[in-house]
Amino acid sequence: MHREPNSQAVLSAEAEQAPWVRITLSRVRGSAPREQGTCMLVGATQTRGSIGGGHLEYQAIATARQLRVRWAAGNTAEPHFESHALGPALGQCCGGHVELRFEHAASGALPTPAPLFHLLLFGAGHVGRALVRALRPLPCTVDWIDERKQAFPPDALAPDVATSWPSTLHILAVDVPEAEVATAPPGAFYLVMTHSHDLDFRIGETILRRNDIGWFGLIGSATKRARFLRRWAERGVPEAAQQRLVCPVGIPGIEGKEPEVIAASVAAQLLQVAAQIG
Repeated sequence: MHREPNSQAVLSAEAEQAPWVRITLSRVRGSAPREQGTCMLVGATQTRGSIGGGHLEYQAIATARQLRVRWAAGNTAEPHFESHALGPALGQCCGGHVELRFEHAASGALPTPAPLFHLLLFGAGHVGRALVRALRPLPCTVDWIDERKQAFPPDALAPDVATSWPSTLHILAVDVPEAEVATAPPGAFYLVMTHSHDLDFRIGETILRRNDIGWFGLIGSATKRARFLRRWAERGVPEAAQQRLVCPVGIPGIEGKEPEVIAASVAAQLLQVAAQIG
């Protein structure tokens, strides 16, 4: 659930940054901090995105600001190109070579990257909230599901409040959370961390009966895993399906149990899985 700010103050602040200059890594050879096609935007005082930081970006921003002054004065906004070796002259030792394209941008909106994964997150408790915060800046789609409407952050539910929650977050307060499994796209990721072990069990069984899941994580201990696997086996869930369960979740070696620590560990794990699949 997401609502874009629409106040006059926000629109005015955006207008003060125009004209925007888009800087794109139009070509990358060898080692570089960012991939070809990466872009950033430069306004009067703000920047959005990054082409890799360091002196290359610092110098590119300075060039963009010179161009925007020229373009604001009415000169033709023809694209400008530069070529840079990432060596001692820039104080960088990547060893690669990049070509930059500077051009007028119609707005200060960066392109929306393709989502790395689609996650169904069951549970709006402390860890669920921390994980959503950790995932907020990442390119992913999250369906956040709980049967307790009051468990979600109030600002994410209020229809008249502009929030910073991303448009790729969908909040679902539903009576039967496990029913949402059937609506998930093929290859979706599932993470179950509700307030009830019985509900975790029902959701998990529903997930394992799909044959097209991308990843399934369940918060809990090795003991919880063993008990659930035994009960699922008694209910006829095939062993091959049970092997897809990941429990406990998170990056091995990170032992903290604070919600924010668990969230950071699980977010990194999700990125690892997405990279392996993609």
